[in-house]
Amino acid sequence: MKDQILSIAGKPGLYKLVSRGRANLIVETLDDQRKRMPVFATDRVTSLSDIAMYTDAEDVPLMTILTSLRDKEQGKEVSIDYKKASSKVLRDYFAEILPDFDRERVHDSDIKKLFQWYNILVKNGITDFEEEKKEEEKKEEPEK
Repeated sequence: MKDQILSIAGKPGLYKLVSRGRANLIVETLDDQRKRMPVFATDRVTSLSDIAMYTDAEDVPLMTILTSLRDKEQGKEVSIDYKKASSKVLRDYFAEILPDFDRERVHDSDIKKLFQWYNILVKNGITDFEEEKKEEEKKEEPEK
């Protein structure tokens, strides 16, 4: 799942990978319109599984942060109005999810984008952020 959800630089929202062509990808918006469009090699496309956020120790994968946010919000959308919230409110709320985030390198816009993406995923019924991790663990276990 997480490898098929994409972010495209310069385009708002999230996209689901539908198919691959020779020189492009076909993606579908994760909104009510479900609009399909091609994405070319010149576009900067990033899978959510490749994104991490800065902490004081080491970078934390986005899926881990989304899992913490889901647990805090009990699978519902973010409870604060992140679009209008002050920097202090955003950072205090985010500190409850990721206490040791790097306060200098993580900007307010990064936090807002995380909350926006989380809400998009929840609206689309995508809340199992550690799904593939469990599958990988099963593959690594030796068969009896």
